[in-house]
Amino acid sequence: MKTISIIVPCFNEEETINIYYDAMTKLKEETNKFKLEYWFVDDGSKDRTYSILKDLQRDHSDEVHFISFSRNFGKEAALYAGLNEVTGDYTAVMDVDLQDPPEVLPQMFDLLEAKDSEYDCVGTARMDRDGENKIISFFSEGFYKVINKMSQTKIIPGARDYRLMTRQMVEAIKSMTEYNRFSKGIFSWVGFKTKYLPYKNRERSAGTTSWNFWKLFKYAITGIVDFSEGPLMFATWMGTIFSITSIVAIIAIIIRKFVNPLSSVNGWASLVSIILLIGGIQLLSIGILGEYIGKIFLEVKKRPIYIVKDKK
Repeated sequence: MKTISIIVPCFNEEETINIYYDAMTKLKEETNKFKLEYWFVDDGSKDRTYSILKDLQRDHSDEVHFISFSRNFGKEAALYAGLNEVTGDYTAVMDVDLQDPPEVLPQMFDLLEAKDSEYDCVGTARMDRDGENKIISFFSEGFYKVINKMSQTKIIPGARDYRLMTRQMVEAIKSMTEYNRFSKGIFSWVGFKTKYLPYKNRERSAGTTSWNFWKLFKYAITGIVDFSEGPLMFATWMGTIFSITSIVAIIAIIIRKFVNPLSSVNGWASLVSIILLIGGIQLLSIGILGEYIGKIFLEVKKRPIYIVKDKK
């Protein structure tokens, strides 16, 4: 019987851990298709997450393992830490709040195990965003449109981190040791044939999400900067357009001066507006360059992606 290693990032999830484990245990007993190996990653939680994971590991040491970070390093670091520890034939990534439906896992397993299977990964994508904040939903949909326009690395709209991968794909992802990580882009960039299973959005089993609009916005910026040079191209083209426009305007002013030397200079309001517009474009371009330079700065320092405080 093959083993599925499940990576479960946790940040302040004291209310959901045992609910999640009970649901997964019930699923395993009902299907009896595979064994499960859990790698819970405590991402510097401030509640009782760490102590609950210790108790769970003590009671189920044959299949439950945990990693505890020295502080909060983020979900991307938690996923990478789990990938470095898994030993199963297949590896799954799941959220502990049960928004990733466990009942889909056997279907994912069957697709990879099929005799004529051509897939290395089976992922999931939400069909809808029922129950989610309308503003966040709007910007999330816009993010997928923007990044797929700007990047050669295509991301399925609504795609989740919840997926089941072969060992070969896991090793490929582990080889990408970059500090600034955007897993959805990495999963796509490494290639390997992936099938996506649609499912309806569902509410958390308990607790409240640690994600908010600002965190999601920063995460989206990371994805765009990590997998697209589009913003740099935007800055280049805007600079080119305004440079050409300025040259044409200068030539027009010179010709006007020669044709009509007595012409007066009017239009201070429009002149100030143009200066403010060009200044805004310049600051935007500098900001875009600064974003890329900041990412380079973090990469060249070669700091660890995460620091482990405890592991069992």
